[in-house]
Amino acid sequence: MDLPLTGEPLALDLINTKGGSPDGPVDHLATVEGLRRWLTTQEHRLPQPAADLTEADRAAVVELRDAMTTVVDLARRGLEPPEWALRALSDADRLASPYRTLDWREGRVVVGAEREGDYRSTLLSLLAGATIDLLAGPIGTVRDCEGPGCCMLFLPAHPRRRWCSPELCGNRVRVARYYRRHAGREPQA
Repeated sequence: MDLPLTGEPLALDLINTKGGSPDGPVDHLATVEGLRRWLTTQEHRLPQPAADLTEADRAAVVELRDAMTTVVDLARRGLEPPEWALRALSDADRLASPYRTLDWREGRVVVGAEREGDYRSTLLSLLAGATIDLLAGPIGTVRDCEGPGCCMLFLPAHPRRRWCSPELCGNRVRVARYYRRHAGREPQA
């Protein structure tokens, strides 16, 4: 099973791990191996597990994803999310305390940020923090893909963007439109 498209804000990338396909519902995090594959696609944004991931790690990420999905879906439509989902995000954000780091690079001080905690706590905290940043920022501009059967969310860089991927959903829509326009025409000799 191919992984979903990535490259959106981290919170949307996680939400997009559950969706649909032409063959029916898909959950890219249904297995520990699926979680590992998704984490590998996010290696530039998330710490990679030093040891083996467990079913408990996967279950915790899926539970947080469910809360994130609920809050993002309702908040972007201007509706109040349920208390349990807001609490789940707040609790996850507190799992690994953030702290700033200082480093000296190329003749200047560079300020970084780290989180203190075990791997699962750090991962959940980073995912919750990414969702909180999305909610505090561009939540009103998050869109649903207009591709048939697609339920991916994206943050458009351009106001006219309509699909999660111009190469996939956009191409499917254009091909379907072409065939509708040319249906019933006699082939040219």
